[in-house]
Amino acid sequence: MADDKQAILYRMVLPDHICPFGVRAKQLLQAAGYAVEEHILRSREEVDAYEAKEGVETTPQVFIGGERIGGADDLEAYLAAQ
Repeated sequence: MADDKQAILYRMVLPDHICPFGVRAKQLLQAAGYAVEEHILRSREEVDAYEAKEGVETTPQVFIGGERIGGADDLEAYLAAQ
């Protein structure tokens, strides 16, 4: 794996709900050979605070090379264009 294939993933894993889009984003990144630095949001309060701070409406959020790619669908399109 190339050193530049690093991604940061913020995803929701609540006690009663694991976001399927976050799981999908992680799987997409791993399948594409990215090392994934995960930041797990473990409560609704953490999710809401993250979304407010970043100015986004949903999680997961993926960052590659310091650039926000977006959620799982955005990541899929990004990877397809590579």
